[in-house]
Amino acid sequence: MAKILGIDYGKIITGLSITDEKKIFAFGLNAIPTKNLMNFLEYFLVHEKIEEIVVGLPKKLNNQKEILIETEIQKFINKFHVKYPKIIIERLDERFTSKIAFSTMIELGLKRKKRRKKVILNQISATIILQSYLTKKKNSYS
Repeated sequence: MAKILGIDYGKIITGLSITDEKKIFAFGLNAIPTKNLMNFLEYFLVHEKIEEIVVGLPKKLNNQKEILIETEIQKFINKFHVKYPKIIIERLDERFTSKIAFSTMIELGLKRKKRRKKVILNQISATIILQSYLTKKKNSYS
């Protein structure tokens, strides 16, 4: 069965998450330098059957899009869609995911030094984005 890939796109580091085959749970996958994202995905998509990706949609509290990063995300989405036209691309509001991820790191007991690592933060954020999407999708079918 195909899986869903979650992406927390960042200027420097991009967090990735993936679902189980039943698309019930999201798991942290990796966090990689954004400049290597397309190369990573080319390799990854050869080994994993992905039918859909969920990319975080950065918004401000007033519901306005974060213009600077959104421009970069749109470039990525267009490039991805050209290369993989059969993979569905969804967007999900990612407000507060970084704050929730940081709180999760504290709850898990990660030391201050580890909490400073953007790699872990982005990976947890990607997992939150994907799990939120799965929950929203499940609730819309109920």
